[in-house]
Amino acid sequence: MDMETTEGMKEYIGMVLQKNNWILIKDQSMFNDLINGLVDNKKSMGYQSCPCRLASGNRDLDRDLICPCDYASDDVKEFGACYCNLYLRPDFYDTFKTEYINVPERRPIEKDNAVSEHFNK
Repeated sequence: MDMETTEGMKEYIGMVLQKNNWILIKDQSMFNDLINGLVDNKKSMGYQSCPCRLASGNRDLDRDLICPCDYASDDVKEFGACYCNLYLRPDFYDTFKTEYINVPERRPIEKDNAVSEHFNK
């Protein structure tokens, strides 16, 4: 699968959904923005970094942000959605009665600071 294409990224996302028993956000515009962000990040950085967070372009610094990020499982369990709201619990829409939920940032501040320092070099 070519994850530098929209179709390839959708195929990858489909595998993630199946593996984790998640569903996708229904808002087609937001879904398209997230997929396009993942494709753009894959093309520019070589990996599908979370499109909702600032990535450095250094794979080692960003390893925790490769979609699905290291925080997605806990976010989906606790809040019903990942940080971007791309991935949702299967019962999200029935349980939360909303289209979108704000998920607090789990990424440690030290990681964000390391990314900032990377850009300031």
